[in-house]
Amino acid sequence: MRKEWQYFLLAVGFFTRIPVPSFHDFQESDLNHASKYFPLIGILVGLIGAIVFYFAYLFLPLAIAILASMSATIYSTGAFHEDGLADSADGLGGGWDKDKIIIIMQDSRLGTYGAVALFLMLFTKFQALNSLNYFLIPVALVTAHALSRLCAVWMMQSLDYVKISGKAKPLATQINLPSLLVANLFGLLPFFGVIYALSISNHSHLIILKFVGFTLIPVGLSWFWWRHKIKRWLGGYTGDCLGATQQITELAFYLGVLAWSINLGAGL
Repeated sequence: MRKEWQYFLLAVGFFTRIPVPSFHDFQESDLNHASKYFPLIGILVGLIGAIVFYFAYLFLPLAIAILASMSATIYSTGAFHEDGLADSADGLGGGWDKDKIIIIMQDSRLGTYGAVALFLMLFTKFQALNSLNYFLIPVALVTAHALSRLCAVWMMQSLDYVKISGKAKPLATQINLPSLLVANLFGLLPFFGVIYALSISNHSHLIILKFVGFTLIPVGLSWFWWRHKIKRWLGGYTGDCLGATQQITELAFYLGVLAWSINLGAGL
């Protein structure tokens, strides 16, 4: 248990700005053991966003409360995943082969493709959340952050890590079956919590099935599309690709919830 607690704290310290004790005996292989807790970190980050949204909405308009919530989640992670999205967009947008793509990804400067991708991602997230009923937003935040990080774990499981020469950030590159099961538990826990809440609220089975379809289908399609793209051009994934995976699938979930809520409101 002590070792597992250390792995959890390692995941917190690696993926957020939340202070944790320093580990003097840290080894990069420890991140492989900590990877099972990545979706749990998503729950934590989502809760931060949900709490900030709740208190901001008590005093401020909905749009400002959403911006405050988004700012809180970005600050709490140090824009870790947003940086991965921007670097991936720059690399795949400006590179014409694997080596060139990786060189561009490693460049700390923000290029045109990265800037456009980052703007569109944040703007579309805001618009999607701003179009939801206010009571759905905290639930969507927690569920999306957990599920999207599970998608990143599955990317690790299904593709090979593309080793980058030179100095690079440490990264979890392997996950065994027991750890994958734990990651699935944390990643899907909020999602099944929503389904349970719908069921005890006397919503019909059709409404619940539509929620599953409207949310998981766009998440799955976006995951498969991104996996195909990076496998084709890189032969696997990098840390930036995992960050982009989280961002893409998080947005896909918000859009799915929005489509479901519109469908529900139309009474179809």
